[in-house]
Amino acid sequence: MYPTLSDLLYDLFGVTIPLPIQSFGFMLAISFLLAAWTLTLELKRKEQQGLLTPVIRKTLQGKKPSSTDYIFSFIVWFIIGFKLVYIILNYSSFVEDTQGVLLSAKGNILAGLAVAIAGVYSKYRSLKQKKQHEPKWVEEKIHPYQLTGNITMLAAVAGLIGAKIFHNLENLDELISDPVGSLLSFSGLTMYGGLICGTAAVLWYGNKNKISWKPLIDSAAPGLMLAYGTGRIGCHISGDGDWGIVNNLPKPAIIPDWAWAYNYPHNVINEGIPIPGCAGRHCMMLPEAVFPTPLYEAITCIVLFFILWFLRKKIQIPGLLFSIYLIMNGVERFFIEKIRVNTQYHIFGHGITQAEIISVCLFIAGVAGIWYFRKTKSMIAT
Repeated sequence: MYPTLSDLLYDLFGVTIPLPIQSFGFMLAISFLLAAWTLTLELKRKEQQGLLTPVIRKTLQGKKPSSTDYIFSFIVWFIIGFKLVYIILNYSSFVEDTQGVLLSAKGNILAGLAVAIAGVYSKYRSLKQKKQHEPKWVEEKIHPYQLTGNITMLAAVAGLIGAKIFHNLENLDELISDPVGSLLSFSGLTMYGGLICGTAAVLWYGNKNKISWKPLIDSAAPGLMLAYGTGRIGCHISGDGDWGIVNNLPKPAIIPDWAWAYNYPHNVINEGIPIPGCAGRHCMMLPEAVFPTPLYEAITCIVLFFILWFLRKKIQIPGLLFSIYLIMNGVERFFIEKIRVNTQYHIFGHGITQAEIISVCLFIAGVAGIWYFRKTKSMIAT
């Protein structure tokens, strides 16, 4: 396993380059970029089909910043200087515990004040040199694909918050024992929490900017599946705990050992038993080999992405592609839960996981969506 990019570079090239970048976080960023790329392509195509139209927005140009703007700018620059200079002076500690340093109160106050004053003064001089004229309203045509950056950022923030909330709801004992650590830690993210909250935020933003919601969700569907698949690659290579149950079944001859049952050595959460002869932060491995379920999900979801990408030009009914995505997502996750480690709720004497409950709901929502969108289309046609 490669908890950080530095571990990967060392294994590949034999060189030690201390980088404060976790492999899971890196793959998560790649996933968002891929989702944004596919969304942009689809929004452009939907606009060419006439399903989406540009929006005329009025903006006030030439308005001088208020005192509130300067205060906000001061705070932002102070935080940057406060943290950045401390990180530069304590780089080894930052690499060793990136999350801890970023979320701590450690910093350089003098550097923060100096950078904040310089930033605000630079903003003031820049506005003065532009010789602002009287403010005026200007009409601007905004294409839906031009909002992809905002949509992606909003989905990322809302998704991460939702993933953390759903994880804490699923692991209340951890939340009760360490409330601050559970809420601020970047580990422990529930995919469905991110999907639900991220989707809700994007729908709200789309409605605010007058983007038709049916073409919007169809445009997002393939990228959501691809992003989930590539995100699971990050889970696998870092060993973040999203693995399966112990696998003692006989291995088929055509499947490599690591793809059938794996001990996740050097996993990022330090789960298991010590690795003999290993020294460092990540020197643990599982005592028994388990199903590498993140790998299975990565392969499955990337294949499903290509299916959705093929279907996107075949399906003409708005909303139908997203409904198919929901069904695929629900089926894939429901069955992977059968061999995956997860917290179970006991309902009527039967154990069931949070993901199984949500995956069933997504499947039902997908089936209902197909019925609704097909019926709506036929009603409009008649």
